[in-house]
Amino acid sequence: MSISLDGFVAGPGQSRDEPLGVRGQELHGWHIGDPRANDADKTATGWLMRPRGAYVMGRNMFGPVRGGWDEDWSGWWGAEPPYHAPVFVLTHHAHEPIPMEGGTTFYFVTDGFDAAYAAASEAAGDKGVDIAGGASTVRQALNAGVVDELTLDIAPVLLGSGERMFDGVESFGFEPVEVLHSPLTTHIRYRRVSEG
Repeated sequence: MSISLDGFVAGPGQSRDEPLGVRGQELHGWHIGDPRANDADKTATGWLMRPRGAYVMGRNMFGPVRGGWDEDWSGWWGAEPPYHAPVFVLTHHAHEPIPMEGGTTFYFVTDGFDAAYAAASEAAGDKGVDIAGGASTVRQALNAGVVDELTLDIAPVLLGSGERMFDGVESFGFEPVEVLHSPLTTHIRYRRVSEG
């Protein structure tokens, strides 16, 4: 997750025109073409894009449509999303699955995080599940204790407001295992601390 120094993963006012909120794009220069990106950013992009067996994401990450599905929407990513695996989208409003090119199918889960994670785990087999975001979904995953590894890409940006990831997280329980630096962000890879 890309995150600001003051703990926001999206800026205020998320919308179709500002999917990451006002100034939220500033958190992501390290992997979306800023010329100052370096080898550390390339390595972290590899962490981000490594294949998984399935994904869980929140409705806000899937798109700007709120409430009932009153318009045709199949995600921000075009005809071939980068996932190439089943994606389980948390929502309060039922929707038929949306198959896309390249092996991605979006499934819509109305029974909460635990149900979405169970479906993703079954679909993934031994290939692993990625919690794609946004903040609320990652927070639910942390509180459910299902995150084994967490990468924070900390951008030297202060957003002042927006959507925080750690508000309401009951405990952290991770330790850093790798840190990479660039002018655009500090990448910290954490692993869950084994108990005992």
